[in-house]
Amino acid sequence: MSRKGTPSDNAPTESFHTSLKSETFYILKEPTGSNGRVIDIVENYIHFWNNPRILAKLDYYFPIDYRIKSTT
Repeated sequence: MSRKGTPSDNAPTESFHTSLKSETFYILKEPTGSNGRVIDIVENYIHFWNNPRILAKLDYYFPIDYRIKSTT
């Protein structure tokens, strides 16, 4: 939740939600009518987002590895 008058506080969360929807729900051919199926999709994507996703802006590290490296 953003502070009053500062909607930019939500930018990282909104960016994540946009990626989640565009990379999962918008390209699925199967219906996602059950809550259990949606929960599975979101949990799998969060795991993907934090672990096997290599990013150039993180010096080609996985996000988790980059956080560990930057805190040591």
